[in-house]
Amino acid sequence: MTQIPIIMPQLGESIAEAAIINFLVQPGDTVEADQDLIEVETNKATMNVASPCRGKVEKFLAQAGESYAVGAVLGHLKVSAADAKKLGLDMPAPKKSNEEETSFQTEKKSSANGENKVKPTIRGLPVPANAAGASFMSPRMKARMHELGLHAADLAGIAGSGAAGRLTIQDFEKFLANLEKQKMSQASSMRVAVADAMRRSWTRPLATVGLSVCLDPLFAFRKVAQPKPGPALTALRALALALAENSAPAGRLVGNKIVHPSSIDIGFAVEAEDGVLVPVLRQADQRLLKDLVTPYNELVELARQRKLPTDATGGSIATVTNFGTFGLEWATPIPLPEQTLVLGMGAARRAPHWDVAKEQFVPVMQANLTLSFDHRVMDGGAAGRLLQRISELLAHPEKL
Repeated sequence: MTQIPIIMPQLGESIAEAAIINFLVQPGDTVEADQDLIEVETNKATMNVASPCRGKVEKFLAQAGESYAVGAVLGHLKVSAADAKKLGLDMPAPKKSNEEETSFQTEKKSSANGENKVKPTIRGLPVPANAAGASFMSPRMKARMHELGLHAADLAGIAGSGAAGRLTIQDFEKFLANLEKQKMSQASSMRVAVADAMRRSWTRPLATVGLSVCLDPLFAFRKVAQPKPGPALTALRALALALAENSAPAGRLVGNKIVHPSSIDIGFAVEAEDGVLVPVLRQADQRLLKDLVTPYNELVELARQRKLPTDATGGSIATVTNFGTFGLEWATPIPLPEQTLVLGMGAARRAPHWDVAKEQFVPVMQANLTLSFDHRVMDGGAAGRLLQRISELLAHPEKL
């Protein structure tokens, strides 16, 4: 009989480790090929480690409740020489030097005590098994970047020449020298502020879902309403009501807690000179749509003049943006750093819609709604349900 290792397999392309939940067999048990031996849990699912061939479980080195890296030896099987050869595990171990032998014995002793386990750096977040230190920056590099007011995102396009693709100070200085040869212009304070906000927002895992909605009821209502609300304001009011029903999607993840908003304050994006401003309508869920039209229009004008009062900015829990004003049908807007989600509305377009009563296609005005959100706070299902609820509310604008 030949002894072969039971190895923690690669359970997914982005999985670097898994935790032992349960041992499905015991030392001394005879197992068949592909029989499940150990139940393990990754950040994504519960899976099993199977036997590569028929054999007898000699011992387990792993311990329940501990995490082990991909490739770690979890135990040993005794198998036939033919099976070991078939698996390519019949090669004799290379002869080690005295120093290597001592190191090997130390590692073997640690393994026997269960000390070969790894502790996850961040539990629940998949780390690519082949990740290298390409993002490493020396203190000298960081000091130079701080001196010039640069961020890591500014250097994303530089190919590092150091070990494992690391960016060296020589690479950095060469990059700066090449910049001096290019045409450059000073970025406005507005553009720098927007860039900083988006850079901070992008440190989170963001996702977007979309839904096509019929706007015929909205346009019909707008013809008779006084004052007349625009599509963006109507969507803002629908979002406010949907979040009033369930505020969790607009909550912020702080540590292991979801912090729910204390007030449904919704912002809306207004294009200003060389940037975007986000004025805020406070307690939008408690004010009727008709009562929001005038303050909304006033804030739009103040934003375009860049004269927004302090109490009309900041503190919002979500943003509405109407990218349809630029003729765009689809976009993936980014939530502000202090927000979890942003609702986007695309340009309305005439499209065929199947009328069940008439049993024929009829033309309707449709637009795409998109919801970009912090994936740490909610998943696609919750985002989809929120978007569906907004769509339902938009179908009856007279009730807003």
